[in-house]
Amino acid sequence: MSVASEEEEQVLTVHKTDSATILILLGILLLTILTIWLFKHRRLRFVHESGLSMIYGMIVGMVIRYGSSASTETPEVELTNNETFYAFQPPSSVILNLKTEENSTDKLHSLKYNLWGMVNENEQMAPIVRAVTFDPEFFFNIMLPFIIFEAGYSMKRRHFFRNFGAIIAYAFVGTTISCCVVGGIMYGLTRLMDITFTLNDCFFFGAIISATDPVTVLAIFSDLRVDVDLFALIFGESVLNDAVAIVLSESVETYGQYASTGFSVNALFKSLGSFVGIFAGAFAIGSFIGCLTAVITKYTKIRDFPLLETALFFLMSYSTFQAAEAAGLTGIVAVLFCGITQAHYTFNNLSVESKQRTKQLFELTNFLAENFVFLYVGVSIFTFHAQKWHAGFIFSTFLAIFVARFCNVYPLSLLLNLGRRKKIKSSFMNMMMFSGLRGAIAFALSIRNTSSEARRLMVSSTMMVVLVTVVICGGFTTPMLQWLQIRVGVEEDQEVTDGSSIRTEEYLDESSMPELPESPLLEGGSTVEISQGKKPRDAKAWLVAQWHSFDVRFMKPFLTHCRPTLMDTSPACCMPLARILTTVEQLQGSDPTKDADSDIDMIIDHRELSIGEDTVSTVSQSQPYNSTEPVSQVDVWVHSQVSLDDPPLTP
Repeated sequence: MSVASEEEEQVLTVHKTDSATILILLGILLLTILTIWLFKHRRLRFVHESGLSMIYGMIVGMVIRYGSSASTETPEVELTNNETFYAFQPPSSVILNLKTEENSTDKLHSLKYNLWGMVNENEQMAPIVRAVTFDPEFFFNIMLPFIIFEAGYSMKRRHFFRNFGAIIAYAFVGTTISCCVVGGIMYGLTRLMDITFTLNDCFFFGAIISATDPVTVLAIFSDLRVDVDLFALIFGESVLNDAVAIVLSESVETYGQYASTGFSVNALFKSLGSFVGIFAGAFAIGSFIGCLTAVITKYTKIRDFPLLETALFFLMSYSTFQAAEAAGLTGIVAVLFCGITQAHYTFNNLSVESKQRTKQLFELTNFLAENFVFLYVGVSIFTFHAQKWHAGFIFSTFLAIFVARFCNVYPLSLLLNLGRRKKIKSSFMNMMMFSGLRGAIAFALSIRNTSSEARRLMVSSTMMVVLVTVVICGGFTTPMLQWLQIRVGVEEDQEVTDGSSIRTEEYLDESSMPELPESPLLEGGSTVEISQGKKPRDAKAWLVAQWHSFDVRFMKPFLTHCRPTLMDTSPACCMPLARILTTVEQLQGSDPTKDADSDIDMIIDHRELSIGEDTVSTVSQSQPYNSTEPVSQVDVWVHSQVSLDDPPLTP
């Protein structure tokens, strides 16, 4: 058989293996979806869909790992030449000149082999085992962008930005505390073990294992409609925490490169500068692309072609992640703030068809990506080859992350309560402590580099942490809510009492100035007059009011079809430019007091879509409203306008 024929046969074999791999993963995903439906239909919550996907993946991974034999179709050649080659790092590719037979007179064939990874000396793996093993680049470049973007695009921005200070504290300060605590504990405990684990390895492990992924808890929160502030705190921390963990791990590696011989102040400041620069750059890229999309959708007639409009929106959003990664920044921060910007500005410019399509498209891709990722992780627990199991190290990891989570949540919460008007309850602190699950991002970071014994120890330990936290903690979320007596069935009660009442009070009493919202995006469509009146009581409120005024007067009139127009808010010297930037839709628009950026219109209600539950626990309408907050005359007026199907209750 000729070389060309053999190569063609190998190509067909690889194609069949890849097709079988995709079919297996799709089959598991279909089984997961049907099981999710059964669990939701029967109201079973002891295992969530993420844990279910991981369990199914583990079963299939075990069958593939131990039920398939190494392929004998493709020969494995061991080079025993006396000539030795040296390289500081493994070469990315190797070019070999081979003959078909030992004494053949045929010409040499030059073949190029790419680096696959480090393997054990006598290890032989079936092609399908390699095909189904978790690929971190596939996860980061394909799956993760859709999950993060949907989180930003469909988030309840009112509650997210109302708790933005606390979220930033938990995500930045808390993750840094967690990294340091885990690194310190692991450094102390590994001194008692017969393993090689440097101080830099300890803090790198502390950074990657600090990436929380409470997707299981948040999905249950969404189904049960848990208190919106608790949801915002856990959701906001998890989204930004992932980015912080990634950048922290890169900063630790940067520090290790500059301070290989010991502690260096210069290396420390270089890593800190890299940390700040990466975040600032990613935020700028995400916000810029979001605003650029808003400009394109406003000043073109692409809305007349909804399919093209949706395609443009999708590609611009996805390109944000790749643009940030290509620039050496973090794509998570970029795509998150792109999603927030798209929801705040671009969404108002879309046609009715595109609004529905984009909401449902990203909701669907998020659901499929999340479940696919967890079953992918489950399969890889048995098929990933570069692992080193050590019971003492795994036990130390669990102890370290528990102590680190404790040092993160409780001290920060107590400090935040000193300056918060609405205190973080102790039950919320306990739930946040419980919600520190680890997920796919921690796993993906751990398997990116398995060249050393220390890195292989990190992989096996991270696998166990992800498995235990997702399956066990996810399954006990509902009992934990009951034990902590946290209310469920809350139908946007905070938005009604804190958000809507502000606008309605403005309508009812023009002479009184309502309390300013704690977010620049809190009241996106309110009138310009909201920033006029009494001076805010503190500097924080003053800064918020200034940004809010700028957003309402200039940003939204420039980027959206909302009113007031730039002709109404710009100084007289800018009137010609303002006229050019004002569209016909704005001139013919509705009342400027209409809330064109309402979260109620933007937020995806999972109960109305295929993956949500039809109903949630309800109580009789005669049951009294169990809020401890006093209900003012304004709030009563709001309650008459907004329907609350399910008053808050305790599970």
